[in-house]
Amino acid sequence: MTVLDSPLPRFHLAVPVDDLAAAIRFYGDVLGLDRGRSADTWVDWNLHGHQFVTHLAPERTRSVHNPVDGHDVPVPHFGLILTVDRFHELAGRLRTAGVEFVIEPYVRFEGETGEQWTMFLRDPAGNALEFKAFADDSQVFAS
Repeated sequence: MTVLDSPLPRFHLAVPVDDLAAAIRFYGDVLGLDRGRSADTWVDWNLHGHQFVTHLAPERTRSVHNPVDGHDVPVPHFGLILTVDRFHELAGRLRTAGVEFVIEPYVRFEGETGEQWTMFLRDPAGNALEFKAFADDSQVFAS
């Protein structure tokens, strides 16, 4: 089965960055994403089978935050749902790279439906990312 035959749809997401070289270092070296096609003003990345694109856009807009669990969650944000092991591996990789967390890795809803690890950070252009991992992946959409 090829990626195109996958039963799950893949998303395409393009985000603005104000320094393409810094984005290449962050997404390629720090996060370890494979680089795809590129031009002088954009780079395609393989975000675990999804097409993620960084586009050079020097003009940035202001960020908004919403209160969640006593934290100021940046909006908008994007990211991935990982396995718990992969989540902790990535958190370690980010710490080793000296990445500053907006919200340090922590567990939400401990012992409850939807228990999950989560962490927030920003790329060099200020785009907010959230990575999370559910204790029970079947509860991703549980209410």
